[in-house]
Amino acid sequence: MPRRLAVLIAAALAGSAANAQSPAPPATPQGGPGGLCNAPCDPYPDMKKLLIVADVQSGYHHNSINHTMAVLEQLGRKAGVYVSFLRTDSQMITKGPITVTSARYARGNTNIRNLNYFDAVMILGSGEGTMSEAQKADLLSFVREDGKGLIVGHAQGINFYNWPEWGAMIGGMMASEYPATGMYAKVKDSAWRSAAAFGRKSFLWKDQWPVLTPAFKRGDVHTIIELDAARMTPEQVKRAGRSDGYFPIVWAKSYGKGRVFNMTGGHNDALLDDPKTQGLYLEGIKWALGLVNHDVTPDQ
Repeated sequence: MPRRLAVLIAAALAGSAANAQSPAPPATPQGGPGGLCNAPCDPYPDMKKLLIVADVQSGYHHNSINHTMAVLEQLGRKAGVYVSFLRTDSQMITKGPITVTSARYARGNTNIRNLNYFDAVMILGSGEGTMSEAQKADLLSFVREDGKGLIVGHAQGINFYNWPEWGAMIGGMMASEYPATGMYAKVKDSAWRSAAAFGRKSFLWKDQWPVLTPAFKRGDVHTIIELDAARMTPEQVKRAGRSDGYFPIVWAKSYGKGRVFNMTGGHNDALLDDPKTQGLYLEGIKWALGLVNHDVTPDQ
């Protein structure tokens, strides 16, 4: 065998052995909606991110909470504008690192995201909540300083009752509720096209609406839909405990740099299945995410 050919064969064999012992290069992560994706890439690069937290460990378990989460998750996907992350604990409401208790994942690679990943948060909690003081501060700054969104669902005006900043952020707290058989309501701001879909006349809206505390006053929020004071029964007027005729039930407000959308209904599944209610929620979420703009000057 010629010497030059022998050298070439030896070099080729050496290269094959080295390649056999070296690990293959890592595969490129695949993105796209729902696609395989290893951190830190984003599996939903073209969609806004909504964190929906239904932490009810410390309070009342509304039957409609799971349905609310399901409806809103599907609304975002069908519209192609946001993707929801559904959680039943408050773990991800933090700007700090999140640790886990499992030894298997103690070294990381847990695929856990914190508030920095999200564009808005929806709260469906109950009772005093399980968040630490640091988590509460992070949520406030997420909206107020970072300019992110907060969406509030049914009965959130009676939760976190020992956290004054919560009431200031969402716009108002509840003293009690009207019966879930419904009340007459009317559209206050028809510039919200989804609200205008309910029509110009007063309509019966079958759900459990809040009785707001006396501290709630005109100028705290921008009303989108309100109860029709002219169609309240004497018993309902007495229950309201106020004579100013001011009864917002769907509103929006600024909180620092951020946007807060408060839909106080949602006790009944039928309300959540109504296409008009779904349209209202979708527009409110899109506004909170910064995808659409509305004048939310406080009521005068």
